[in-house]
Amino acid sequence: MKLAIMQPYLFPYIGYFQLLDYVDKFIIHDDVQWIKGGWINRNRILLNSEAEMITLSVKKRSNFDMINQFEIVPEQNRIKFLRKIKGAYAKSPYFNKVAGLLGKIILNKESNIVKYIMFSFEQIKNYLSIDTPILLSSKLRKDNKLKGQERVIDICRLMKTTTYINPIGGLTLYNKEKFNQCNINLFFLKTKNITYNQSDEEFIPNLSIMDVIMFNKPSEVKRMLKEFEII
Repeated sequence: MKLAIMQPYLFPYIGYFQLLDYVDKFIIHDDVQWIKGGWINRNRILLNSEAEMITLSVKKRSNFDMINQFEIVPEQNRIKFLRKIKGAYAKSPYFNKVAGLLGKIILNKESNIVKYIMFSFEQIKNYLSIDTPILLSSKLRKDNKLKGQERVIDICRLMKTTTYINPIGGLTLYNKEKFNQCNINLFFLKTKNITYNQSDEEFIPNLSIMDVIMFNKPSEVKRMLKEFEII
């Protein structure tokens, strides 16, 4: 069984969904410390031919709190958030097809950031015909005292997986020999150079998955989900 473990991100780039589509089970690491300035509640979209950061505001808490303890600020924030994305992509070729999906996700009344993102993943999974089950790490009976690589290995053992897949950025975080000692194969997913007709200006890579589905039909996005290599 191939397993991946990732923190929850808001409308992440296509490489995140490549990983989700490739593995047999996907675990959202929701009971780890919040990362200020990270990608949990924000991402980048295309606005006026430039990359624009969009952020869904959350209520203030200590940065030492767990991700699953954070909540989104009142509903009006979501309406403005939706309006900005719709304004950015109103002229994109698949806007009419995606607008309903976008509204359903963003106006979802769930206040917990993890549950909110989980809902968005399920909706996008359905849109792209991805059937990988998603689990929450907070629901697993793991050793919560462990950190980093040791915690990942513990989850792999708990899930009885033989293969752990991580994005290529984890090359400096994880040691293949350590995983092998635990009878777990460690591999890394590297997204290929994916481009598509985005605007009249120079292509901007690694924007939110929303950018991808605004400019490409689902079957084309499905093809892009296979555009990676395993190292």
